[in-house]
Amino acid sequence: MKRVAMFGLGFVGLPLALSFSMRGCEVTGVDIDEELVQQLNQGQSHHLEVYEGRGLPEILREQLAAGRFRAVSDGRIAMQECNHIIVTVGIPVEGNQHDMEPLIEVCRTVGQGLKKGDLVLIRSTVIPGTTRDIILPILEQESGLKAGTDFYLAYSSERIAEGRAFHEFEHMPAALAGLDEECSRRAFNLMSIVTKAPIIQASSMEVVETSKVMENISRDVDIAMSNEFTRFCKNMGIDIFEVVAVANTHQRVNLLTPGPGVGGYCLPNALYYLLPKAEELDVPLRLLQTARQVNDEMPRYVANLVLRNLPVSPSQARIAALGLAMKDYSNDDRMSPALAVIAALEEAGCQVRAYDPAVPNLYPFKVNSLEEAVTGAHGIVVLARQHELDGVNFDLFKGLMAREGQPFIVDTKNLYDPELVWQHGFKLERL
Repeated sequence: MKRVAMFGLGFVGLPLALSFSMRGCEVTGVDIDEELVQQLNQGQSHHLEVYEGRGLPEILREQLAAGRFRAVSDGRIAMQECNHIIVTVGIPVEGNQHDMEPLIEVCRTVGQGLKKGDLVLIRSTVIPGTTRDIILPILEQESGLKAGTDFYLAYSSERIAEGRAFHEFEHMPAALAGLDEECSRRAFNLMSIVTKAPIIQASSMEVVETSKVMENISRDVDIAMSNEFTRFCKNMGIDIFEVVAVANTHQRVNLLTPGPGVGGYCLPNALYYLLPKAEELDVPLRLLQTARQVNDEMPRYVANLVLRNLPVSPSQARIAALGLAMKDYSNDDRMSPALAVIAALEEAGCQVRAYDPAVPNLYPFKVNSLEEAVTGAHGIVVLARQHELDGVNFDLFKGLMAREGQPFIVDTKNLYDPELVWQHGFKLERL
């Protein structure tokens, strides 16, 4: 049994905290969001994670009742009670500029409470070199202790996909490196409580930090290639989704599918974690920056597909947007391309009503039901899959939609069968 402090209770930190508590650890979760802390201590969560048939809220309530998990907003409390500290606080990016301050502030708090023998394990995605060059000096300065002698420091990349967090914390091979051999050993022992897959011990923390950024950027680049092919296929008059499916029958090809853009906290931000170090080293990243630009342009491309199908002027048009999440079957709308598509449509003058049953955040354009979104709409744009949206009543849609012109659907997710859509009198536009 170990006492673990988890700093950050978001899409990574909360399921990781519960993964430890389910295995007998006493976990204190820390987050500066007072409302979130209160909700968690009441057993409430919007997370859609599932483990062995149980949803995260059920697991949360079980661990609260067992006394193995609690949430606090004061990190000093956690530091007093715990000797294994895991940091999952991210580095936000705004206007293509990263902000280290949230992570730095957490590390100051951790440093102020550090005790001899404590282990600090960083699991945030960071600029390569951050753990050694920024976090280590903060911890030593704030604590007056020496890393590797008085306390232990290691870095391990987070590799989960939202919706599969519990499973992948357990079964996804992990990578870690410590400041020295003893730091690595202690981090390995802690991670082995949850991770049953191989844990690769790299030669340095910088190797693991860089590999994590590279993993994320590789997917950004792969999606950019499919998104680039989308325009080619559109002009060729062929279906990009069919092209990808045929190409993927090659045993050495695994193309990712295109979409309305690339969202979430991980993939779009990864380039801006790498750029500062690349600029410091005077290394150009032309391919990676081009890929990011391609993906950034997709929401406007999708908005233009909607606009060109309007039977009325944009100022008179009403559009139903289905799905607000940054990816399919998620409740995470951070940096979601769906929001960028809606912004482009509103900028053109359209009235947008959006529906997503999983995303809890409120927006002026968000409505409470599928019927409310579709009523009076001239067209529908599908931006993210959710289970409630997978099977729809097209006759109901048509009866609720506007009478001007032919109703249309812009399906960016290859969600609906074209024959079925056409049979019900809709015009279908895909990527």
